[in-house]
Amino acid sequence: MSFGPASVLGVERFDSDLPLELLPGDSDAAKEQLIQAAYRQVLGNAYVMESERQLVPESQLKLGELSVREFIRTIAKSDLYRARFFEACPRYRYIELAFRHLLGRAPADFEEMRAHAERLDSDGYDADIDSFLDSDEYQSSFGEWTVPYQRGWKTESCLTMQEFTWTFQLLRGASSSSLKGSLTGKAARLGANAYLNRAVAVIPPSSADSQGWSFRPSPNLQDAQTRLGVGAGAEGRLYRVDVTAYRANNVKPISRYKKANRTYFVPFDQLSTKYKQIHREGGVIASITPV
Repeated sequence: MSFGPASVLGVERFDSDLPLELLPGDSDAAKEQLIQAAYRQVLGNAYVMESERQLVPESQLKLGELSVREFIRTIAKSDLYRARFFEACPRYRYIELAFRHLLGRAPADFEEMRAHAERLDSDGYDADIDSFLDSDEYQSSFGEWTVPYQRGWKTESCLTMQEFTWTFQLLRGASSSSLKGSLTGKAARLGANAYLNRAVAVIPPSSADSQGWSFRPSPNLQDAQTRLGVGAGAEGRLYRVDVTAYRANNVKPISRYKKANRTYFVPFDQLSTKYKQIHREGGVIASITPV
């Protein structure tokens, strides 16, 4: 049984999609579906152009000369994966993603992450990929012929509640990818929570009742907060307006919302004016709540 309604947690696709296994006698269409699922899993739901596909390993897989596990290994060791997730990301962000892509879960704790960092230093990138795919956990979870899938959002798949909560920092929504869909960019998602081995709150997607995971407070809250007027105004009411940076680059390149979220405290009589200003400058309001 999974924890809570999957639709509330933003993981409904993983609740409905069945694992794909390559079976003897599978049609070409079934094999192609499996190959697409392998790319989607290992590359974090990112788009893959025809020129980026591993055509020779794909052919070997279809002919039965390569197992699914070895096909996964080929993708993970490809120049494409290495360029996107290893060379372009900080080390611990790569490690987070490797756990998500190859084992379908978040790291269990910081010690597990540090072991991979040390292996990268001593043995290199290829050896670190092998350590995921040759592990007893991979074999017991997926075997030789099943495409890895997201399983860390189910409590029974996790060693600790901490690992369960970390999963939702790494994976939310069917349309999000490892390259896009988060305001943190390429920075590690777990950050200080990993170093402190600290569980985090699991919150639903943004809604009228919740700030949600699409809005992240500015790292420098003191710099991000701006108070308009003195006190709460004549009506005695003050509102907190949280603003994201989603569309800033498309609307106004020099927008103040380009690099960080903003939090404004606005008197009621200035709320309409501030609302129009934020949208005119390219910001996206995540929430408006009374203080």
